[in-house]
Amino acid sequence: MELIFYWTDHAGVAVFAIAGTLLAFRKKMDGFGVLVLASATAIGGGTTRDLILGLPVFWTHDPNYLYTIIIAALLTIIWLRFRAYIPMATLMVADAFGLAFFATMGAEKTLSAGFSPFIAIIMGTISACFGGMLRDVLARDIPMVLKSELYATTCIVGATVYVVLVPYQPLIALAAGMASTLLIRLGAIKYNWSLTVFRDHQDH
Repeated sequence: MELIFYWTDHAGVAVFAIAGTLLAFRKKMDGFGVLVLASATAIGGGTTRDLILGLPVFWTHDPNYLYTIIIAALLTIIWLRFRAYIPMATLMVADAFGLAFFATMGAEKTLSAGFSPFIAIIMGTISACFGGMLRDVLARDIPMVLKSELYATTCIVGATVYVVLVPYQPLIALAAGMASTLLIRLGAIKYNWSLTVFRDHQDH
């Protein structure tokens, strides 16, 4: 089971590195900019989670995560050499997959460290959202987490599903947590789902 979690974590890092590389391509950044944006997206959330929880930062003890970022970025660059334009929807879908991986894996790592389910949900959300937020800030974009479509809420749902199910069947909990995050986020992208708090007011 630990091996499955480990490779799932690497898959999340790879997907977020791809999302960072896609945005760097849209912003016409150089090679260094690509690596910075890919790395910030891929490990920014997990780094923040570990620092808040007082845990060793995961990638400093396992450089394989950095190799995953470099490989994912290079493969994406090679693919982009044959593409003249990348639709924004492609970046958003890649980002949605990253959210799905990290919302559950962030919750899993928090529970494994002995923290409560409630803290696990919060840390799962931070793990998923903060890297993308850092990426968007560095690229001078409005962070996706601040836009109207459901974003952080999807991570809360996914992490909650994982936390509720993991005592019974960890593998099903992992799949259900990722699927719920991904499906809700993709639905929000397609149908503009949002949690409306304030009504529109017109000046009189």
